Amino acid sequence: GLNGGTTVSGTIIVANLVGIKVFATGGIGGVHRGGEVSMDVSADLTELGRNPVTVVSSGESQGVCVATYGPTKDFPSFYTPCSPHQAPYHVESPKEAAGLIHSLLELGLQSGVLLGVPVPGQFSMAGEEIEAAIDAAVAEAEQKNITGKEVTPYILSRVSALTSGKSLDTSILLSSHSR
Repeated sequence: GLNGGTTVSGTIIVANLVGIKVFATGGIGGVHRGGEVSMDVSADLTELGRNPVTVVSSGESQGVCVATYGPTKDFPSFYTPCSPHQAPYHVESPKEAAGLIHSLLELGLQSGVLLGVPVPGQFSMAGEEIEAAIDAAVAEAEQKNITGKEVTPYILSRVSALTSGKSLDTSILLSSHSR
């Protein structure tokens, strides 16, 4: 058989069309670091703002309910369990998460929910290490005049190389963990 994949925004649209109310992904896109220069802007938040679907993600709000799953309101960064940002809401159990989603669906809102799930500690990376790698990759992309949809794949590849593959391992584990 054939294999295929969709972007998160594409999955949001299809999920809504076929009645899927919740799905998991490793992470969503937004306005990426340096987006004002690279024009690397994802449609993920736009579609989440238009479709009543909950996306369970490991980190990254445009008219959508943003909540975290776990003991704190610390919104997860992609590779680390926390960031300097606080989510407006948090839930501590699957039952609370289901209650939040149910309430929003009952209100008939035509927007989704972003539920941030932190990467487990044993899979997380040191904040300073990953930030340095991302900053270096972004700078390299700018120096090479990489723009638009080419930015994210370039940065992910460079960050993987700069972290000796640790970032890729974490990304793979995140995708499994969010389910």
